[in-house]
Amino acid sequence: MTNNSSNSNNTNKDKLNKLAADNSIPSEIKNLISKSLSRRTVLAGVGGAGAAVALASCSSGGSSAENVRWANWTEYLDYDEETGENPSLVDFASANGIEVSYKEAILDNDEFTAPLLDKLRSKKDIGYDLVTLTDWMTARWIRLGYTATFTEGGIPNKANLISSLQNPSFDPGRTQSLPWQGIMAGVGWNTEKIPAGIKSIKDLFSPKNKGKVVVLSEMRDTMGLILTHLGIDPSKDFTEDQFMQGIDFLDKQVKDGIVIGVRGNEYTQELRDGNVWAVIGWSGDMFQLKAESDGKFDFALPEEGGIIANDNLMIPVTATNNAAVEKLINYYYDPAVAAKVAAFVNYVCPVEGAQAEMAKFDAELATSEFIFPTEKTKSQLKIFRALTAAEETKFQTAFQSVAGNA
Repeated sequence: MTNNSSNSNNTNKDKLNKLAADNSIPSEIKNLISKSLSRRTVLAGVGGAGAAVALASCSSGGSSAENVRWANWTEYLDYDEETGENPSLVDFASANGIEVSYKEAILDNDEFTAPLLDKLRSKKDIGYDLVTLTDWMTARWIRLGYTATFTEGGIPNKANLISSLQNPSFDPGRTQSLPWQGIMAGVGWNTEKIPAGIKSIKDLFSPKNKGKVVVLSEMRDTMGLILTHLGIDPSKDFTEDQFMQGIDFLDKQVKDGIVIGVRGNEYTQELRDGNVWAVIGWSGDMFQLKAESDGKFDFALPEEGGIIANDNLMIPVTATNNAAVEKLINYYYDPAVAAKVAAFVNYVCPVEGAQAEMAKFDAELATSEFIFPTEKTKSQLKIFRALTAAEETKFQTAFQSVAGNA
């Protein structure tokens, strides 16, 4: 991670204005990452649906060939706080004549999917032409027939997908999904409250942090880290009894008053407000929190190991403007565009060639382990294994039972 300066908010806004002015990657991009106010500053004062409206690039009317409606997670695309626009989307619309209604509508995979199920089953418009969901939910959508197959040759830049992600078990050949960003789950903390930092899951759940810890509502991230801490490999064929050992461990942290909540993306605001000191969180979130706060927050993969997954771009089977959506996906698989987005969000970039493009404007950031992890870092990361339908029901029910008490 880069060091942060204490420049004033006005200086930060000036830098963002320069970025918006020419809609290109300016020389100040490094300062944008390390010094500027991030999109989180905007979101701090806008809740739920309000954030989605504030961050839309255009009106969210019905699907048409000239309008793509995209649902994504919060703080997951380059953003200019002064104009309220996403510069890369402005560039795309200008070049292609296709406007994008971009909504930060996803805080949790289940929360987002549940209200859409009836329409997906009956093939009625769900209000989105492009969605961005995590591997396990992507697998479910594909298995249930909720996604469209990409047009052959419709996304030529698909060839830029890094080789390790080209043939997942849930979508061999990537015919119905493409990774948006890779997400590392680890530990984050307030450096003022925990100056010694957090090196392990044991440190996270220390009695010293009682009443100041939250964990992620994404079961695979929270339980993956806990299982790893218990010496159980979440990427292997662990048993139901082993998973329940992890549930019992989490339940004890809740009952002891150490863990006070199970959260989606809103955990970042709780850190910012000071109500929480330590979290199981995501690398990109913590990087941006660190950048906006002059180093008040930090992140690490625990010594036991971290968890990694991908959020994936998919076209719902209900979409009717697939050609326009494929143009948008293709645009973001251009290495230069992918580098610009990765420099802003600081998640793992899935596009081959993006690192070389980033090195042209920020050689130091292009060496970030959180954007382009080395083999050493990759060796510390586990992918939570696929679950059977029965396991998913049992495990999620057990997890939600504990979460309901936090």
